[in-house]
Amino acid sequence: MRKPRLPPLGALRAFHAVAGCRSFKLAAEELGVSATAVSHQIKLLESVLECRVCERSAQGVSLTETGEILYAGTQRAFAALEQSVAQITRAQQPPALTVTTTSNFLTHWLVPRLADFKAEFPTIDLRLHTSVERVDLSQRTVDVAIRYRETPESDLHCTLLHEDRFIVVASPALTLERIEDLQRVTLFHVEHRQVPADAPTWENWRRRYGPEGLNVEAGLTFSDETHALQAAVAGQGVVIASRLLARDLLQRDVLAAPFEMALPGANYYLVATEETAQRPDIIALREWLLRQMAAG
Repeated sequence: MRKPRLPPLGALRAFHAVAGCRSFKLAAEELGVSATAVSHQIKLLESVLECRVCERSAQGVSLTETGEILYAGTQRAFAALEQSVAQITRAQQPPALTVTTTSNFLTHWLVPRLADFKAEFPTIDLRLHTSVERVDLSQRTVDVAIRYRETPESDLHCTLLHEDRFIVVASPALTLERIEDLQRVTLFHVEHRQVPADAPTWENWRRRYGPEGLNVEAGLTFSDETHALQAAVAGQGVVIASRLLARDLLQRDVLAAPFEMALPGANYYLVATEETAQRPDIIALREWLLRQMAAG
């Protein structure tokens, strides 16, 4: 059986617009042509099919039974075409690189360096995600994670970025010089830190470094390290903070680290699945992170 001759694509496109809008005028606006041009295309379509596909009246445009059958077909056909074009367009674009990490790391370390990353890799579409929950990389909702852990994860590709330490920081205005000076300032405590068992608390600081009479039960408690650092910058007290997260504030001299002593922290790892670890954009991010960490 010989295949039926299809009407011209332009005529089908005009009909699809008219059927969707139920108006020649609105269809013309959608297509960017005149209503007369749309009318000509409908007449061409009807001449090819040898039947009417729509009726015009004072109430608007209605489809004939044949028109309803044709509209069901054009909906499927144009939807498939749009999907194919979208797929081609996505394939021509560089893949997005979605990174998940903690809000504190993003705020204090990554965001201040994003301009440098974009200048070096302008074609990488970097997307940033924060979560307090561990994101399952196998679900492909994100590409890589910057995680704070004591040890690497055996089932994933892990690159050690930085070995963290915790130090005492405060505003230079507080003029802390001796360990005993801690007894005259407000101590800031930070909850829910994902750190080693020997957590960087004031109790552990006193046990290691003193002063013996330090009242570690007093002070203010924060649920987020960012807020504790902001309060410290304002000169309201002193906090034991990640040296990495406080780095920029120390370099800008809005915070000071009056003591050389430090408490142990965990490690920052760049984590990806073994399957995606060798993607060019992930390799670029990994090497850039390592250079930035070393530069500090």
